[in-house]
Amino acid sequence: MTKIALIAGSPANGSRLFGLVQYATDRLALAGYDVDLVSAADLPAEDLLRADFGSPAIQQALASVEQADAVIIASPVFKASYSGALKTILDLVPQKGFQGKVILPLFIGGTIAHLLAVDYALKPVVSALGGTNILGGVFAVDGWITRTEHGGYDLSEQLAERLDASIAELIQELDHYAAASGRSRQEQAV
Repeated sequence: MTKIALIAGSPANGSRLFGLVQYATDRLALAGYDVDLVSAADLPAEDLLRADFGSPAIQQALASVEQADAVIIASPVFKASYSGALKTILDLVPQKGFQGKVILPLFIGGTIAHLLAVDYALKPVVSALGGTNILGGVFAVDGWITRTEHGGYDLSEQLAERLDASIAELIQELDHYAAASGRSRQEQAV
């Protein structure tokens, strides 16, 4: 089965970033993909900050990334860069940990002025970790996502369309990789 790791770099579970995360996870699950969430907010803070490779939670998070065919990297943007919580996770990924994986960035910030955070802050780090197939991804302004009274999220129509296009591109890349390795989508799902 094709596996996708989704690294959520928000230090808080209530962040609007999780509107992007939930939308992407739901769409990929509907398409038959297994998505494993690695959330900075759910990992033990002390284990992250101390880079405790012996921590079961850290080992499980790194195994999810290692076993994944694609990695979605989602983060809020603070001061024109991704979150420090995401940085602590990326610091744990082995030097070639993204080699051979499709990478899809999903970023959210308070203003469109931070759009280039993906290109100037994230892409060099992903490249240093062996990632060569980095998709364009989506940058969202947090005003495009509203929290519902039941704890969910509503996305603007434009944002949902952009996410759908990025997810379709990710699926196309995964299909391309599978075809190159001689596996059909049905074989991937098994």
